[in-house]
Amino acid sequence: MAGYTNLPAPSPEQGLNRYMQEIRKFPLLEPEEEYMLAKRWVDHEDSGAAHRLVTSHLRLAAKIAMGYRGYGLPQAEVISEANVGLMQAVKRFDPEKGFRLATYAMWWIRASIQEYILRSWSLVKLGTTSAQKKLFFNLRKAKAKMGALEDGDLRPENVARIAHDLSVTESEVIEMNRRMAGADASLNATVGSEDGGAQWQDWLEDEDSDQANDYAEKDELETRRELLAEAMAVLNERERDILVQRRLSDEAVTLEDLSDVYGVSRERIRQIEVRAFEKLQNKMRDLARGKGMAIPA
Repeated sequence: MAGYTNLPAPSPEQGLNRYMQEIRKFPLLEPEEEYMLAKRWVDHEDSGAAHRLVTSHLRLAAKIAMGYRGYGLPQAEVISEANVGLMQAVKRFDPEKGFRLATYAMWWIRASIQEYILRSWSLVKLGTTSAQKKLFFNLRKAKAKMGALEDGDLRPENVARIAHDLSVTESEVIEMNRRMAGADASLNATVGSEDGGAQWQDWLEDEDSDQANDYAEKDELETRRELLAEAMAVLNERERDILVQRRLSDEAVTLEDLSDVYGVSRERIRQIEVRAFEKLQNKMRDLARGKGMAIPA
């Protein structure tokens, strides 16, 4: 999207406090105003309307970015990547679907941040399967809960608890913890001394490289994200909030907490959650069939 050179940009020199002060100057939008601005962007590609949609959600992007501290990356760059995801969300947002931009944008913001983190960490440190990536993004949080962030090797009882909570094996927890604690080694480091030695990268073997499948999987993942955001429109505001809080947040909110918010029993919250999930699944299947995709049961 063009015309975003005048957005506030976080930088180490500027300081995050000053950046946060700047973005607070942009007012939040009422639902009707957000809808009209989004329509102006969709129907007329009004860059001024898109700019207002983006700037009114910069605080959301920054808040989500702050949740990814602790990966050894400059926070200003993480926020910048969050803003990239926000702009992508505004570009694709359809106000006729019936949900707010913030609900749609948070998926694009998180995806942009996570892709940046994965690019920035060495492949030597990070696993390649979806389970390993999930473990990578949740291990620090799990360790923080039990006060073990500064530990080297985790205690056996902590390993067992994390493995259970994240549905992975204990060996995977131990290996990922050691990878994340270790320092990067250069692929250009010299190995051996004969004939001047060879570089480490010369000894690496690509055992399973399939770029066509990689791109296909990435494209399918993006399509599924769009399907999910579109399908959320089938839920009313309470169903959507409960489902997001219970199943789509990094840390699930308890039934008890939600029962206090909505003034109903925990069992009623559970029923709403189950019903909302079923409605969402059915809607996603309908949308997927229209696109020739299959959504697992």
